[in-house]
Amino acid sequence: MRSWTVHLRRQTLPRLIPEGFSRGAFLFGPLWLLSCGAWIPAVLQAAAYAIIARALPGDAGFAAGFGLALLVGFSGNDLVSWSLGLRGYVLSGVVVARDAEGALLRLLEMRPELATETARLLR
Repeated sequence: MRSWTVHLRRQTLPRLIPEGFSRGAFLFGPLWLLSCGAWIPAVLQAAAYAIIARALPGDAGFAAGFGLALLVGFSGNDLVSWSLGLRGYVLSGVVVARDAEGALLRLLEMRPELATETARLLR
C-alpha cells in the first residue's frame, strides 16, 4: 500500500501525489520535474548540475551529481506538491491505496461531493 497526498483547487480535477522515493525524479531529474509542472525546482536542479559540472572535476563532480540525484529522488514528490501549492492547490488530505486509480476511488468514496464535481469536469 502507498500513501497519496490529495491536492484540490476549485474547477479542476483532484491531483494525487504519491509519497516516497521517485525513480523518475532520480533518473530524469529536471525533465521529470518539468513533466510534473514543477518549473522552479526543475530550473534550480538544472542550474545545480551546471554548477557542479563546472566547479567539481572528475569523481568529485560525479559524486556530487549522484548525491543531488538521490536528494531529488527522495524529495521529488514533495517538490511537486510544493509547486501545486504555488498554483493555488490546497493540500486536503492523505489516502492510502495500491495505485493512483485506487487512491482516486478512495478519495471519491470519502468525499462524495468531489465525485459529482469530478464527473462534471470529465464530461
